[in-house]
Amino acid sequence: MRLALRAAVGFLAGLLLWTAAFPAYGRFLAGAAEPVLRALERPAATRLYAEERRLVVDRADFASRSERPSLPVDDLTFNVILFLALAATRPRLLRDRGLVAILAGLGILAVTHVAAVVVAVKALYATQLGAWSAAVYGPVARNVWAGLSHFYRLAGCWAIAFVLWWGLVRPEVSGASPPGPRAPRRGPTRGARPRGRA
Repeated sequence: MRLALRAAVGFLAGLLLWTAAFPAYGRFLAGAAEPVLRALERPAATRLYAEERRLVVDRADFASRSERPSLPVDDLTFNVILFLALAATRPRLLRDRGLVAILAGLGILAVTHVAAVVVAVKALYATQLGAWSAAVYGPVARNVWAGLSHFYRLAGCWAIAFVLWWGLVRPEVSGASPPGPRAPRRGPTRGARPRGRA
């Protein structure tokens, strides 16, 4: 019962953080992902802008009257809710090293979110811009970027939260103290058995 209650509290805390962090977090993702995207392209033309809970993708070579595509950020970042719900199952979470583990996990999640934005934008470029996509991206590149984007959304997003919980937070979930020295064995040992008379 207490475990379920802690998980519920962690879920609500994650939901509150995830909801309140935008649009500031969207601006962070745009600012962090844009230089990575520009480093991967020639010429460097990508510009990212945060608008509410979406990222607008612009390029210097887009026609001035063309519509700018956008990406939802919600489905790239909501694994923070799962991570905090799992992390909350650890007793004494805010004591000892628990808080440090949480902050480290959130930092790593932020890095994966930036990578997810980069992959999502590249998948958009490779598959959703019609003739431009076909001219700039070959079949292999289209499949790679689209596959990475689908994998993250369907499995990677969840897997990252579980791995971070397991690797950073879970080791002390049980709160069990380390085992003490073993009690001496009762009865005669093999070496202590009396020898029979010859």
